[in-house]
Amino acid sequence: MADGLLSQDEIDALLNGSDDLDELTPEEIDAMGEIGNISMGTAATTLYTLLGQKVTITTPKVELTTFKKMNEAITVPHVLIKISYKSGIEGMNLLALKEKDVKIITDLMMGGDGSNISDELTDMHLSAISEAMNQMVGSSSTSLSQMLGETIDILPPEAIRNDGENVDYDEVGLDSDETITVTSFQMKIGELIDSEIMQIMPIEVSRQLVQKLSQPEEEVVEETVVERELEPVIETPTPTRSVPASPREVPIQNERKVNAQPLELNNFSDNIDTKYYNNDIELIKEVPLEITVELGRTHKKISEILEVGEGTIIELNSIVGESLNILANGEMIAKGEVVVVDENYGVRITDIIKPEKIIERI
Repeated sequence: MADGLLSQDEIDALLNGSDDLDELTPEEIDAMGEIGNISMGTAATTLYTLLGQKVTITTPKVELTTFKKMNEAITVPHVLIKISYKSGIEGMNLLALKEKDVKIITDLMMGGDGSNISDELTDMHLSAISEAMNQMVGSSSTSLSQMLGETIDILPPEAIRNDGENVDYDEVGLDSDETITVTSFQMKIGELIDSEIMQIMPIEVSRQLVQKLSQPEEEVVEETVVERELEPVIETPTPTRSVPASPREVPIQNERKVNAQPLELNNFSDNIDTKYYNNDIELIKEVPLEITVELGRTHKKISEILEVGEGTIIELNSIVGESLNILANGEMIAKGEVVVVDENYGVRITDIIKPEKIIERI
């Protein structure tokens, strides 16, 4: 193997003679690939924001092996990022990156150009890559929550340097012969990295994800209200009528009389005796509004602000997966969640704030 963590030939070699492995069905493997594809798509956008470099993470390849065999085959030294789930899923998973890639990502996060990779791997590198993966997997968890219809949250990741010789399986959290799913992605960061990132999961965690994905959605039965278009009523009220009820229909007992008339205003011109105002939203539909999405807020002292520089990480009061505030001209009108459209951020509206009052507030 040249540069990648685990080539396809090596993956295939690992699987030879592995008849005792716990298996996933082809449908479960396809589901894992889809989960990885959506999760890493969101993670790539987050990493782009952190590094200021174009990030591409390709369609995944899912295979089964044991942690011991995988560890013997991949390029070493490498870094494992251990991610434990706090809610939604029981268990943990690992992300594996080459040590060189970790150094490049760390240098970019510190405001460098990615060339300062000659130093030995230090606690600073491990701390920086942990924070990068925390934000990546945090955004992935948001996408996963949306896909599964259930909140998925993680604990702060832990970075572990692995030289492949003396593996501390207790620290890693996996038994040497435990069956795992290895989801491999090709990762490109600008012109600096063309390598692999792997997601390693115990097979039971993979099954949890697949089962949650395959759970049928609860059938939502909606009642349909039968409405009739009312004709304008001038003098004679419409007699009370009943509409026969059919399945999922609610009978309407009567129709309301509506008397509409233009609003009469005072005369402001000598040449016009009467002037009417057309109270129609169409008149202002082309007026531009500034839409702002608020990720979160925090309070800092002046002394803390003076210490802020390139690469500084500012913790906000929002937690991973929490709804974002959407404002129009500074007034909150809705809540939403981050989605990814191609390589761009987007916000999906999840809740409208007092829809009957929005026009008045604006």
